[in-house]
Amino acid sequence: MKLDGVKVLDLSLFLPGPMLTLMMADHGADVIKVEPVGEGEPSRHIGLSTNDLTVWFRNTHRGKRSVQLDLKSAEGQAAFWALAGEADVLVEAFRPGVVDRLGVGYEAVKAVNPGIVYCSISAFGQTGPYRDRPAHDLAVEALAGLVALNEGQDGKPAMPGLMAADALASLTALSGVLMALLRREKTGQGDHLDVAMLDSLMAWTPNATGPVFAEGRANLPKAERSWGGAAMFNLYECADGRWIVLGGSEVKFAANLLEALGRLDLLDYAKLSPGPGQEPLRAFFRETFRTRSQAEWESWFEGRDICFAPVRSLKAAFDDPAVAARGMIARDADGNAVVGTPLVFREEPGHVDPRAPDLDEHAGQGWHAARPRPPGS
Repeated sequence: MKLDGVKVLDLSLFLPGPMLTLMMADHGADVIKVEPVGEGEPSRHIGLSTNDLTVWFRNTHRGKRSVQLDLKSAEGQAAFWALAGEADVLVEAFRPGVVDRLGVGYEAVKAVNPGIVYCSISAFGQTGPYRDRPAHDLAVEALAGLVALNEGQDGKPAMPGLMAADALASLTALSGVLMALLRREKTGQGDHLDVAMLDSLMAWTPNATGPVFAEGRANLPKAERSWGGAAMFNLYECADGRWIVLGGSEVKFAANLLEALGRLDLLDYAKLSPGPGQEPLRAFFRETFRTRSQAEWESWFEGRDICFAPVRSLKAAFDDPAVAARGMIARDADGNAVVGTPLVFREEPGHVDPRAPDLDEHAGQGWHAARPRPPGS
């Protein structure tokens, strides 16, 4: 696999760091998760469980090893340095300054392992005025202006459905770690990667920054393409109270839909800029889609070249045979479901190891112990 032989020491907790190292483990990296002494990784105890293990922990820590270390103790420090001295990658997500106070910051690790790729993930980065401010995903999304964009039908901000700050920080960190490993092949030197959740969100706003950069004003979500201003990029309620979406505002899709509905006379509205000018077309769609159930509309759209989808639950999404066909759901020996890997290579494909480690299961093993590998890997 692509990352066979890469040794990753993971000190992070919750989502961003663990998801980063999970994707590396799926492609061959040997990941040792350092868990706090006591109850271990917090996600072991958050949310619903199957077979005495939380779904959250199983889906972020499968395929890894687990050791507990007290980095404030001499014994914990000795174990840490034995691992850090041979690691290729170290991932941490403490508040800025904590690793230095513990004596395990980048400069200290670099001194004994110059090739280390040291990745720090935090809410606001290792520098800047927000450096010491505590925050999880929701607060970061709010400060990034994204909660305000997530405006509900009542005109008020709604709770986001995805931990976007966590997710984008994780993917940003993965990209940076892989870049640093590639560069190390040429120079032999590692690097310190400073990933901020806020930065990661702000970097993904090109589609939203038109009003901000071009006109110096705040967004008006309901009048803009991505949040309801475009009739062909919108949510519509059906006769049974369920919902559908039109998800492509290209004129060709509007023409296909309006021709099928016998209302090509409305096509010019779809050619207007998103906003109030498209209201007659939005009103027609609202009225039209309330005449049939969601299932009836699914049948009606079948085979038509129009960007359409039913709004469905997460359970319905995972029950979709198309998701299984892409390998995005797997099961361990006890039948517990796990999410697959989204990185699909033709050569050297990743391998989903569905088993998650018991707390401190691999204490004292170090890198020299053979990494447990599932059958067929």
